[in-house]
Amino acid sequence: MLMRRPSGAVVVGLTLACLAVMPTCATAETVLRTRLNADIRSTDPGTNRDANTDGVVAHMVEGLVAFREDTSIGPMLAESWNVSNDGKTYTFHLRKGVKFHNGATMTAEDVVWSLKRWLDPATQWRCLSEFGPSGIARIERIEAPDPQTVAVTLDQPTALFLPTLARPDCGQTAIIHRDSVGPDGKWIAPVGTGPFKLGEWKRGQYIDVARFDNYASRNGPRSGYAGAKTAEVDRVRFNVIPDSSAAKAGLLSGSLDAISALGVPDLEDLKSRPEVQISVTPALGLTGILFQTRDPLLKDVRIRRAIALCLDTAQIADVVMQGTARANNSALPIGSPFYGEVQAHGYTQNIAEAKKLLVEAGYRGQPIKMIANKRYGFVFDSAVLVQAMAQALGINIEIEVLDWATQLDRYNRGDYQAMAFVYSARLDPSLSFEMLTGPKATQPRKVWDNPEVQEMLRQSMMTDDTAKRQALFDEMHRRFIKDVPMIVLFNGAELAALRKNIKGYAGWLYPQPRFWGVSVQ
Repeated sequence: MLMRRPSGAVVVGLTLACLAVMPTCATAETVLRTRLNADIRSTDPGTNRDANTDGVVAHMVEGLVAFREDTSIGPMLAESWNVSNDGKTYTFHLRKGVKFHNGATMTAEDVVWSLKRWLDPATQWRCLSEFGPSGIARIERIEAPDPQTVAVTLDQPTALFLPTLARPDCGQTAIIHRDSVGPDGKWIAPVGTGPFKLGEWKRGQYIDVARFDNYASRNGPRSGYAGAKTAEVDRVRFNVIPDSSAAKAGLLSGSLDAISALGVPDLEDLKSRPEVQISVTPALGLTGILFQTRDPLLKDVRIRRAIALCLDTAQIADVVMQGTARANNSALPIGSPFYGEVQAHGYTQNIAEAKKLLVEAGYRGQPIKMIANKRYGFVFDSAVLVQAMAQALGINIEIEVLDWATQLDRYNRGDYQAMAFVYSARLDPSLSFEMLTGPKATQPRKVWDNPEVQEMLRQSMMTDDTAKRQALFDEMHRRFIKDVPMIVLFNGAELAALRKNIKGYAGWLYPQPRFWGVSVQ
């Protein structure tokens, strides 16, 4: 039998006998129902992924370390760690009593197996290149001196080893049990250590994560992806609802409890609803316009700069984000500790200079095709405004709307002329630049192929001296504005709408919902 509480929590499996003796019968299952604007791509952390995938999988898996709220690195499955004097060997001391979802106790052997799996090219791990010839460092050895200790030795010191392990887009370099894969090494499902375990995944409809009763939570407050993680509900159901109007109707009717990645157009209406609470948190993602600098037309920096100078980015940010985000032309997000006066200087609208550059470049109205998608409404709206402002100057931009999966594939192959795009947050400033710059010959998704900047990036990854890193980031910003490989428009915000009976939800700089510590009352 199925009943529904006024709060919207689902009551499952109550018999007539139980109903007769309520409220003394067993506690009913609590379900928090939220929305995804598209299905996840897989359950294999940091491989076949996108932002939705990262957000769901983060409820099920954990790594040795994790990003805190302030973007610093904190312990997770590691209790502590030591770094050798030469900066090459990291020795992790593991927490005791951590259980996998299958009941097995985590040991150093599991950590070694997981790390080696990520480094196997067949796994197609997102961050494998970081530990390759052109990455931050090469991992030479992974050893387990005893059941509670793991030592990882690099070929050179780097300040980015721990931040890379913690990257959400790398699946947090999750420590998983061997049962996650079959005898042939092919992925089955995540057997992780997180506060929730995989429930049912009905493709195109929903994915459930269920409370893991034997979860070993850390002490202390929740902080980013670190700290305490307590599952306050029995199950979280991520419903796949592409249409924002349908999601909004579901929230208002009570069939949904929460909408993360809330569309800006719905914000004002929902603010006035007494049954709804709104969460607005500045985020670190980058929304902007990418240019293929190898394109016969756009390889001319004068045309790219003319487009930048014809835009009023402050107006674009204000119109698209309705006051929830500020304009920013820097690759470093406003929330970064390294964002300062230098980064605040970007492009100032200058129509006369833009016209002059177009004349010098011999531009005669040739069409520029810009790819966009409607999965992220703020990205599409930004593209439309950029098109209109450019058109006023005689720049002929044509928008081609693709589904998100196709656009992502085109991005990864570098197969576009221009593209309206959103990058997920990077929680270290070197990583903010790393997602943009690199050799196109081997990494075609990179938009900025500048060897001198790549060397600066390498240096920023080698040192943990704050002043030296700041100087490098300042110079990289100046060159980014000069080269115009893309135009960053704004950083955006994490917008969420929740029923009033949802308690404990909090956004943070990384724009992904966290449903541990969240209850339905």
